Amino acid sequence: MQVHIDIAVATDGGGLPSHEQMERWITAALEADASLDEAEISVRIVDDAESQEFNHRYRGKDKPTNVLSFPADLPPELNLPLLGDLVVCAPVVEVEAAEQGKTLEAHWAHMLVHGTLHLLGYDHIDPAEAEVMESLETRILTRLHYPAPYADDGS
Repeated sequence: MQVHIDIAVATDGGGLPSHEQMERWITAALEADASLDEAEISVRIVDDAESQEFNHRYRGKDKPTNVLSFPADLPPELNLPLLGDLVVCAPVVEVEAAEQGKTLEAHWAHMLVHGTLHLLGYDHIDPAEAEVMESLETRILTRLHYPAPYADDGS
């Protein structure tokens, strides 16, 4: 599979994973869709204020959030590999990792896998869909040698 990932960092915070790590995690999630030959994703790492702005504008929630997924809405006749955009809030990921007793690296991996699966059409609003998505996240992350993401946080 040919994968192109554009990563933009728009925060001064530390503790960010390397571009290579992010690409590895996203690619692992993309491999869940065997029909993909090519994929293009943009990732923007942001601070609380920018995350809150996006979350308010697009979801009506006036607070920062860990990851937002914006699937590309292209006409099928264009036949482009663009899957969409991910916006990840570094400070929220850091706080959640600490609150959930997870390593920062493992939580970053989870957020990028989670967001990428949303771009592939997975969701967790309906309990049955949530079970499918969470099971897939767990398989991907454990294959990457991270702990199961839902084991201890009650999600």
